[in-house]
Amino acid sequence: MLLLRGVLAFVFGLLCFAYPGVTLTLLVIMFGSYTLIDGLLAIAAAITRAKTQQRWWSTFIEGLVGSLIGVLILTWPGITALGLLYLIAMWAILTGLFKIVAAIRLRRHIIGEWLLLLSGVASVVCGLLLFFIPGSGALAVLFWIGAYAVTIGLFLAVVALRLRRWVAQPIEQPSL
Repeated sequence: MLLLRGVLAFVFGLLCFAYPGVTLTLLVIMFGSYTLIDGLLAIAAAITRAKTQQRWWSTFIEGLVGSLIGVLILTWPGITALGLLYLIAMWAILTGLFKIVAAIRLRRHIIGEWLLLLSGVASVVCGLLLFFIPGSGALAVLFWIGAYAVTIGLFLAVVALRLRRWVAQPIEQPSL
């Protein structure tokens, strides 16, 4: 699920760069769809982990927040550029904070947890920049969102591959 989320973010980011002249309505639909799907994938990952891990709730809440913001964006397509900007900023900050928490929790279990931490920090920084520099224009926002999505997508894909290697390692039995 983490790899799928990373690939989805990366593709979304590339689309933002490939079609910079998109209208605000298309941006709303693209981002709303991405946020909704990303949130649903996070919820699915949390539910999958709920049976084996005690701390699945942070991923579940991240997915719930993402899904709710995605639904809000998709059902409110007439949103202004500034309103969309603030919704995107809020989503980036919240998901970034959850990624930072997850990286701290995973630091004893995986090598390279700093990538997840770095993706969380990048998400928070992106959200803060969007909050405090809203007058940069819709095209600049599109490029910021594209850069954010490509960066997060790459980080999530690398973390997913590292986690896959960690899970695939056989558990060593103590010798008697």
